[in-house]
Amino acid sequence: MRRGTLFVLSTPIGHLGDFSFRGLEVLRRVAVVAAEDTRRTRRLLGHYEVPREVVSLHAHSQVEDIERLLDRVEAGDDVAYVTDAGTPAISDPGAALVARAHERGLGVVPIPGPSAVIAALAAVGLPADRFLFLGFLPRKGAARTALLERVAAEPWTTVCYEAPNRTTALLKDLAAACGADRPAAVARELTKVHEEIRRGTVGALVQYYEAHPPRGEVTVVVGGAPRGEPAAAAAAPDEAEARELAAALRADGGAPGAIAKELAQRLGISRRDAYRLLSR
Repeated sequence: MRRGTLFVLSTPIGHLGDFSFRGLEVLRRVAVVAAEDTRRTRRLLGHYEVPREVVSLHAHSQVEDIERLLDRVEAGDDVAYVTDAGTPAISDPGAALVARAHERGLGVVPIPGPSAVIAALAAVGLPADRFLFLGFLPRKGAARTALLERVAAEPWTTVCYEAPNRTTALLKDLAAACGADRPAAVARELTKVHEEIRRGTVGALVQYYEAHPPRGEVTVVVGGAPRGEPAAAAAAPDEAEARELAAALRADGGAPGAIAKELAQRLGISRRDAYRLLSR
């Protein structure tokens, strides 16, 4: 018996003209489309006049939902999985579906297309021969602190997503972790009517977006740590005193970036070492 194929199908991130001919051909041949948001997907199918069965598969779907869909593939149906926009399984729940398909020995075929990560990298002019993608950073806590520290130390360009109402806070934390003069860019509403690509230093971007709160989908790109001669080592602060001060500052509350900055100033250490103390 012929098994079907799971197609991981990229869809436009804004401009509908970015849909590939191959993507449309796949939509026209599959038996069912699994979608993160069925309403958005039905609108997309309606625009291209492709009547297809649409089923829901999202971050809160049960294991049984994945198995049921893959049972159809095993029985011979071709299935397309699409996310809200862009390339599935990149910072969305499609990864679990794809992993399970491989575990069951089913065929998985990618249909490449739009991606906010790649579109932003192509447009901002920061080095992209190597880059780190972090998706959405945690909103607070040690996990966020650790990733901000990683961005500060990384020699390669870093890309992350952020909600518009939290973009300025992220930029402020990046300024504290990386330094206000680190090159960066904000790519907003890519391929859409109100597309905006703004490049500058992290500090300049903080000032701009404090005055002009962003709207829509936001992708933040941060240049890598500058490569130069290592600075002369400073005398290390007493470990116990440093931890005690870090705990006291955490207890007072405040943004991780601001706490790290104050800790670095008081102890005469780098922001990176301050973040390391805070994450312990």
